[in-house]
Amino acid sequence: MGRRSTAKEVAEAAGVSKWTVIRAFTPGASIAEASREKVMEAARRLNYSPNLLARSLATNLTRQVAAFVDDFANPHKLPFLATLTEILQSEGLVVTLININRHFDHVHALLNADQRQVDAVVLCGTAFRDETLQDKRLGPGTPPTFVLARDSQIDGVPAITCDVETAMAEICDYLAAKPYRRPGFMSGPQTLSTALGRQRLFSDFWRNRGVPAIPDIPAADYSIGAGAAAMRAYLAATPADRRLDLLMCENDVLAFGAMDVIRGDFHLRVPEDIAVAGFDNTTFAASPAYDLTSYEQPIEAMVRTVADMILDRAEKRTVYLKGRLVPRRSA
Repeated sequence: MGRRSTAKEVAEAAGVSKWTVIRAFTPGASIAEASREKVMEAARRLNYSPNLLARSLATNLTRQVAAFVDDFANPHKLPFLATLTEILQSEGLVVTLININRHFDHVHALLNADQRQVDAVVLCGTAFRDETLQDKRLGPGTPPTFVLARDSQIDGVPAITCDVETAMAEICDYLAAKPYRRPGFMSGPQTLSTALGRQRLFSDFWRNRGVPAIPDIPAADYSIGAGAAAMRAYLAATPADRRLDLLMCENDVLAFGAMDVIRGDFHLRVPEDIAVAGFDNTTFAASPAYDLTSYEQPIEAMVRTVADMILDRAEKRTVYLKGRLVPRRSA
């Protein structure tokens, strides 16, 4: 490969100053259109592209955002990441994906992101706990952090999430209009479920309508296998005449596993014997194999809100956005 052309050489070729070249390649910078066109023409002739690393040293901005993910088994994560990367890249930002796992926890990832001087961190997983940001190893210079698709209880850490109270009210009103009278809830890991709030709102709704005991069917994690195992254990231990007739699952992934067991292992019908509803409206929810009633989170609106906050176009505050109920045959 040949030597990279410099901003100084482009400036000389265009007959402008080096700072005019820098402004021409800086989004939003003030520059006359005629000057910008001269710079771009010279840059094309010299095959010049700006050195983003050098620019980051001058501006103290790297135009990089770290996205933390800890639940790759959830197929709903892919459309979230696709939308996040598409929108941030359209704004001139680069997304670095960090896999949170047993070898690399959230605190280590935050320390690593700080060392790499990313401009912001977006928490996209489920296992993040609010006390993580209170770890003493994290100093005051930690990059601005945003929680996407779940709540945050820490001042200065905005959450951009679906309005769960509105969502669960819509789901429950829809289900209560049908002849189901023995509802139950399949939750994920307890600390994570509590943070999402869906189980509490579901239980409160039915208790207010005279249903005193709402069975909790806990799954070990958010995966199809965990949903199947939890449903299998419940059906095996519960006499047929005492089984629930409606199962609300904390997300679609658990609902898929539960439905596989209801129909495949116990030869029951959905929704005639047990109706099933989920949350997220993942791609497979519309498949004839599941035809799952679910609630769609406003992914694009959520991601655009995060982008506006990262780019200082919006106040950094917690925002709850309305999604939409998607009724299908399962409930």
